[in-house]
Amino acid sequence: MELSVVVTLYNEAENIAPLLHRIREALHFMHYEIILVDDGSTDNTVEEIRKLMDTDIQLIILNRNYGQTAAMAAGIAHAKGRYIATLDGDLQNDPIDIPRMLDKLKSGKWDVVAGNRANRKDNWLWRKLPSRIANLLIRRLSGVTVHDYGCTLKVFRSELARNLGLYGELHRFIPILSVMQGGRITEMDVKHHPRLHGKSKYGMGRTFKVISDLLLLLFFQKYLRRPIHFFGPLGLVCFGVGSFISLYMLILKIMGQDIWGRPLLLLGIALVLGGIQFLTLGILAEMLMRTYFEAQNKKTYGIREIITVSDLEASEV
Repeated sequence: MELSVVVTLYNEAENIAPLLHRIREALHFMHYEIILVDDGSTDNTVEEIRKLMDTDIQLIILNRNYGQTAAMAAGIAHAKGRYIATLDGDLQNDPIDIPRMLDKLKSGKWDVVAGNRANRKDNWLWRKLPSRIANLLIRRLSGVTVHDYGCTLKVFRSELARNLGLYGELHRFIPILSVMQGGRITEMDVKHHPRLHGKSKYGMGRTFKVISDLLLLLFFQKYLRRPIHFFGPLGLVCFGVGSFISLYMLILKIMGQDIWGRPLLLLGIALVLGGIQFLTLGILAEMLMRTYFEAQNKKTYGIREIITVSDLEASEV
């Protein structure tokens, strides 16, 4: 299997038929599979897929709506191709770009080719402007210079894709996760179409989630394997300053001054206690990280059913 195309779907019933047609039209000359992951759709998405099942399709139905990151992780885990392409199910990404991205990946210089929606067909105020601000912020803080973190269309080497560690809602930060795994990443301008059917699943409310995930990822990027290097200096600084203040107040007490109730005394005590807590937290975090890396491989999703065309044929018999 040369290529696995992983498509995450949530209430995209009207887009299934044209989506499959576009993928097959774009990839007709290669050996590929299409992995459709239904992320707990409440419309007729699954029924529409069942009607169009063929030998090139694998349908993964999740128990409920876990979010795009978990759905993407489920699809990647079941992919058999040497290369993996991820694609949105809303027809805004164009599968015609996948062969060009795959050719660039096969050059051997890169492990990930990320799409850049150069002429994005979205509302400027509610979608494009917040996205540009977020992309600029992420680039500055992470040091990974990808221009469009929100574009789902990406092509990976399969070994890297399977080791990304997709948890929570970190699919937006796949370029950073790839670099953390030692991957070499580049980008390519891709087509972008306006949404024709269904409703967008994103809004302004995701801004705070993105910021929270970014802070988490920055911690992972710099301190995941050594959390004591983050909490340790904080603890030592707080403990040192608090101890100095407490020693100063003790000298004043010895000299006969009344120090009880002074804000400086309370600050010194708070800093000493805070320093001890930061150091303790760093040690506990180190222990948790060791447990995390050595624990059994648990998934962040539950699969209700996996369907292939052979399963449908057997049920009809």
